[in-house]
Amino acid sequence: MEPDIVMPTSVVSDAGRSDLAQESPASPPETGPRLRDAILWGLGGACLVLVAGAIYTVAGEGAGAEGVIWPIAAALVLLVIVPIAFAFGMAQARRAAQVRSEILAEAFDALPQPRLIVDSRGRAVVANPAFEEMFEPDGRTPMEAVKARLGADEKATAEFERLIANAAAGSVARAEISVRAESGETECFAVTVSPIAARPGFAEWRIEDITARRQLEQVIREEHEILFDFLENAPVGFYSVNEEGRFLFVNNTLAEWLGCTPEEILGGNMRLEDFVKGTSAPGASLHRPPAGTSEQLHGEVTLMGRQGREIHAHVSQSVVEGKDGAGLRTRSVVRDLTSEREWEQALRQSESRFGRFFEDAPVGIALVDSQGRIAECNQALGQMAAPDRAELIGLPLVELIAEEDRSRAEERLATVATGTDPGVPLQVRLHGESERVASLFVSRMEDSEGGSSGLILHFLDTTELRKLEMQFTQSQKMQAVGQLAGGIAHDFNNLLTAMIGFCDLLLLRHRPGEQSFADIMQIKQNANRAANLVRQLLAFTRQQTMLPKVLNVTDVLAELSNLLRRLIGEKIELKMVHGRDLMSIRADQGQLEQVIVNLAVNARDAMPEGGDLTIRTSNVTNVEPMRRGLEEIPPGEYVLIEVADTGTGIPTEDVDRVFEPFFTTKEVGEGTGLGLSTVHGIVKQAEGYVFVDSVVGEGTKFSVFLPVYKGEEVGDARAGEAAKPVVVGDLTGESTVMLVEDEDAVRLFSARALRNKGYKVLEAKGGEAAIELFRNADGPIDVLITDVVMPNMDGPALVQWVRENRPGMRVICISGYAEETFRKRLDGASDIHFLAKPFSLEQLAGVVKEVMRLPAA
Repeated sequence: MEPDIVMPTSVVSDAGRSDLAQESPASPPETGPRLRDAILWGLGGACLVLVAGAIYTVAGEGAGAEGVIWPIAAALVLLVIVPIAFAFGMAQARRAAQVRSEILAEAFDALPQPRLIVDSRGRAVVANPAFEEMFEPDGRTPMEAVKARLGADEKATAEFERLIANAAAGSVARAEISVRAESGETECFAVTVSPIAARPGFAEWRIEDITARRQLEQVIREEHEILFDFLENAPVGFYSVNEEGRFLFVNNTLAEWLGCTPEEILGGNMRLEDFVKGTSAPGASLHRPPAGTSEQLHGEVTLMGRQGREIHAHVSQSVVEGKDGAGLRTRSVVRDLTSEREWEQALRQSESRFGRFFEDAPVGIALVDSQGRIAECNQALGQMAAPDRAELIGLPLVELIAEEDRSRAEERLATVATGTDPGVPLQVRLHGESERVASLFVSRMEDSEGGSSGLILHFLDTTELRKLEMQFTQSQKMQAVGQLAGGIAHDFNNLLTAMIGFCDLLLLRHRPGEQSFADIMQIKQNANRAANLVRQLLAFTRQQTMLPKVLNVTDVLAELSNLLRRLIGEKIELKMVHGRDLMSIRADQGQLEQVIVNLAVNARDAMPEGGDLTIRTSNVTNVEPMRRGLEEIPPGEYVLIEVADTGTGIPTEDVDRVFEPFFTTKEVGEGTGLGLSTVHGIVKQAEGYVFVDSVVGEGTKFSVFLPVYKGEEVGDARAGEAAKPVVVGDLTGESTVMLVEDEDAVRLFSARALRNKGYKVLEAKGGEAAIELFRNADGPIDVLITDVVMPNMDGPALVQWVRENRPGMRVICISGYAEETFRKRLDGASDIHFLAKPFSLEQLAGVVKEVMRLPAA
């Protein structure tokens, strides 16, 4: 009789249990051996008793009946003891089997992974709690639950069917099945099917949830890929070489630098020294790792790629033992210094450019710290403020500025330091003897936190600009005064022309011995003095009529010396120092004489107690432009006339004003203030330059530069100078003269003067009236005398009409302005003659007589 099988506590079903009991008669492990031992011990005892009884019987045959009874009794006892012992042994065996079955069931149930045992017909026999917890049959058979969960798609279903087939064939099968859970995540299971050898057709299913393991492996794999990608494509190169310098490893970055692939370098059995240009830097054993060292080595080396690219690199490496005593190898890191060297070069170039911009800037630049001291400055500021710019470092900035402007400068610096920018430069004067003026631009330097770390100052030297502004202002003033003086001179000339003319008419009726003759002559002399004053005004405004000719300054001064001696008096000694081989100039002699006379008279007035007046001449050649004060003399050849005295001198504050019109240091009534301004106007009209140097108490020197004349001398005057008044014996004539003058007094005097000389005169008050007379004239008109400045149609317009309608007519223009003023409007016509106002009766008649002698145009 065979005992029942002991089942684990987790049994799938009663049907399963009965099936297993019917198809599994084998005893549990160790039950058979113990039963066999009990039977054997019982039979052995019985046999021993029987043998002993037989021996005893044989031996005791002679003992009688009593010797037979004891063996029989012993045999009977054995027959009773043996069954009892057998039953006891069976009970012990069953208890041991029960204990072992319980231990096995508990161990089976305690397994953390799902376990399932199925029979030959695929029915589940037993499953542990881990299986029920994972698959939750819920009325389904265990295999149906497994298939429902693991066979979620075609691939998983195919794997599951393969496992079933292998189990049926009696072979071990394994598979990893991935399924999509309801949460959307992928679950991975490792399934193993193992046949039970002792029970054909039975198989054990082991199911392990390896989702976490696979996720961990995926994370490790991704981390490995990231690490591998970092190692391969890091911005630095990695390599390892053995004792022979052959590459054991090289990353992709270094391989690309060398123009190869890692496979080409490793597969080609290349060495590091194949890529090294020259020798490595000291301290970097790059080709072969040195033995017996554990310290890190580093150095710089130049690598040469396959395409010829040079790589300036820094190498750091350590030497380690290979695995299993495979020799030394390096762990080396390569950093490409090419870009850094380019950046360093660019930085040096940038610093050099900034240095040049800073040092060579045409404006002064200063960096001022938070204490207001100069931390750094450029060369331009040094030239502006100090002979040695090293003296400026550490100096308070305000000490560079003149005392009168320091308060304004300090206020501006404080304003900008607080973050307020006025936006306009500050005009300051720099401290020192140079009296420089600068425009000060201030900007704020900020630190990384936005606070003020100092100031940047730019000094724009505006000294010359201020001088130009002053010069421009002076020029505007001179121009305004000149326009005023020119207009006054024109009106005065008309008045003086009438006054002198009517005096001449009165003198025709009075003899020299009469009282009226003397009165008239006094009036005429005063009118001539007024005319000289007007000429000074015109000279100042550069509107005086010029009659230039080629002159030798030595001859002019020689002729003028006697007049000068009478002008300066006996207390003053006149010294003439003539230069050798003095070159010629082209100028109006009368105006040049007026310049010398005015300067001599000015020197006389500066030496009331007597002194020396020296006039010196010389030739001067300027190779480079020469600046004197606000003016610059261009390169060229000049004749220099210096007029120096030993008088009282001119105060410094008045030196720059001596050429201003109406400026004088003399007492009221002693001077008009036009002497030196007339000199300035005449010299400028002659395209020359005049400068003054003076020291109070020592004297004054005027320097006149007149350009040398390089052309050929063509006569004493231009074509227009034929109208210069000529005194002739007979001033009478019979020609018809058209006289056009808008000033009634001038027209009346001129008409009477010409009629007295026998001329027929047609009078017109303006250009339109003259044209009307031309059109209605009965006979020919020989000469046209017209004023230049008239209302409506002026003189040049009338002359233009005459030239178009009466070609060949002689024309004389009269004006109080310079001749050049109207000649520019007539294209410089040489057949037009000119008579300057004021003029006398003889001058007017003489010009008409002289013009009538010339052939008609």
